[in-house]
Amino acid sequence: MHELFPIMSGLLIGGTLGLLRPQTRLAAGVAAAVVLGTIATIVSGEYKISWEFLLIDIPLVAASSLASLVAFRLLGRRQPRPDRR
Repeated sequence: MHELFPIMSGLLIGGTLGLLRPQTRLAAGVAAAVVLGTIATIVSGEYKISWEFLLIDIPLVAASSLASLVAFRLLGRRQPRPDRR
């Protein structure tokens, strides 16, 4: 249950990264993954055990944001486009 916040925040990041220019996606994605992974560690209280949980939460946010970005891009390609005649 503690991993729900990193996964959901990663899905949110991936959905919004598609709106950014390609030149800024990587930097914005990495920065957001680090910030939200750190917040996830703090919110879940895992930092009281060890700060090493950052090594789990940050990649979890990054991986779910990448999966979300790829899924949204693939779904966007499958949508029929109206004729513009």
